[in-house]
Amino acid sequence: MSEQRVNGHTVSRLTVYIVWSTKYRYSVLGGDIQKKCRSILIQICDAEGINILKGVVSKDHVHMHIEYRPSQDISSLAKKMKGRSSRRLQQEFPKLHKKYWGRHFWAIGFGCWSTGNITDEMVNEYLEHHRKSNNDTDSFILE
Repeated sequence: MSEQRVNGHTVSRLTVYIVWSTKYRYSVLGGDIQKKCRSILIQICDAEGINILKGVVSKDHVHMHIEYRPSQDISSLAKKMKGRSSRRLQQEFPKLHKKYWGRHFWAIGFGCWSTGNITDEMVNEYLEHHRKSNNDTDSFILE
């Protein structure tokens, strides 16, 4: 079984695949900008306690497979990663101002899909096992 996070009163392994693109899908993530974007995203994830399982900075979008804490939510994480990286990239590379005059480096929105080490079938099988092993007075079936 894969490694789980253990904090105080919780045990979890929450993972998500997240993707976002540059505004207008401009292919500006190359060379030094691509390297800097990668290092900025790693710094942000380290600061937020996010484990990067795998990630790719392509020429016009970013793919990341991450693990996060139960107290975090994907919308806030995406907002932090996009906002902080946008600001820092535009500060360090003034040539980006010519393409992104409105200071919006990333396109609005993102895509995310939960991933994990168990399937719906495994959960249903586990629940069915517990339903059958307990008599009706010990458990309450939610359906």
